[in-house]
Amino acid sequence: MDDALSLIVRAVGATPVPLLILAFAALLVTAFYTVSVTPSNWQVSTNPNKQSPQIYAVLHFVAPKPRAVLSSEKTYKTTTPDGKVVTRQLPCWHDRWLAERHASENRATQEADGPLLPIPDTGSIEPAEIRLSVVIPAYNEEKRILPALEDAVKYLDAHFGRESQRAAADNGDKEKKKGVPSPTSPRWHHRIPPEQALAGYEIIIVNDGSRDRTEEVVLDFARRHALHDVLRLVTLERNRGKGGGVTHGLRHARGEFALFADADGASKFSDLGKLIEGCEDVTDAGHRGVAIGSRGHLVGSEAVVKRSALRNFLMRGFHFILMILTPPATSRIRDTQCGFKLFSRQALPHIVPYMHAEGWIFDIEMLMLAESAPAVPVLSSEGAVIGSSPGIKVAEVPIDWHEVDGSKLNVIQDSVRMAVGLAVLRASWMMGVYRRRLT
Repeated sequence: MDDALSLIVRAVGATPVPLLILAFAALLVTAFYTVSVTPSNWQVSTNPNKQSPQIYAVLHFVAPKPRAVLSSEKTYKTTTPDGKVVTRQLPCWHDRWLAERHASENRATQEADGPLLPIPDTGSIEPAEIRLSVVIPAYNEEKRILPALEDAVKYLDAHFGRESQRAAADNGDKEKKKGVPSPTSPRWHHRIPPEQALAGYEIIIVNDGSRDRTEEVVLDFARRHALHDVLRLVTLERNRGKGGGVTHGLRHARGEFALFADADGASKFSDLGKLIEGCEDVTDAGHRGVAIGSRGHLVGSEAVVKRSALRNFLMRGFHFILMILTPPATSRIRDTQCGFKLFSRQALPHIVPYMHAEGWIFDIEMLMLAESAPAVPVLSSEGAVIGSSPGIKVAEVPIDWHEVDGSKLNVIQDSVRMAVGLAVLRASWMMGVYRRRLT
């Protein structure tokens, strides 16, 4: 979709503002019409042949298709106690998940060729090694990232520490040497509950093809604060966009919880505790939950009132499109775009592997995927199944937020781009261009 959208963006940049406002208003009408002629519930099509072949072909052309990950992008840089910078291999739960999904899809072949092997549950994920993973996407952030890192490390050191309690235990090293379970291990066929004894954190900075000194600034910060192997810098050879950077980082998270935060420090880490509480409040029987920071309570505050009339108009227009084009639970969220979102580890395999959007619209796709996740059984106190809980619940948590200079968001161009991206995203899932493999 990037090539197709780049043409749109260049055209938008050359268009006078009044015409852009008219185009945005027309897009609102189009969104309303789209919803009136398509199903109101957001369902994934399982038979694209029943859809319009012309629309299906167009969507295949414009729908986002993330590029393959390069081998160098599966490594990270970190500092050592003697001040050196070393490159190491990134652990990746997603690679294992993908291999097990392929094993699951090959079940029919196994049935024909011989006895069945145990098939892994692709809703499962490797056990966590630490309590929290923080993913921070960064693109040309040399001037803004240091305050955010200072705030993060101060809070995380005080509340999580830098070493896992499990690793510090007498048998911790032995446990780590065992590695992850075999794909055919019976233990792997059950969703693994959270490990309450875990502590420690990691910060994964995803350097999204920056052209400034972001890498040097981050590594110097790690050296000065002795964040050896705690702060991990992953560099993408080519810029993917904020969504691509976040998705890449979450694929390598080792934490029981995974948080992504913006590099500008607009959200404070002192609110992280509220997100964890919110996530635990909505966690289901599969230990899945999501909590997102929200600035919805700030509407009408000085930070919002000071914005230009055009920006506020585009913001309200986008929220109207969002309300129309998204499924019920997502449409009720007041702030989908805040860069402070927390996921339980067990929620990740239901969201991250199915991500397509790599631009500003990626937050909404994450929330849609959470809402459409497979149901989990609801058990009584005696252990009997008494029902099911569809989707992954999302807690919207009010947080403090302040505007930071240097934003890369072009209000007019990116508002139009996000609205177009949302329409393409919804249509692609509805018509089967994108599909979720139910677990």
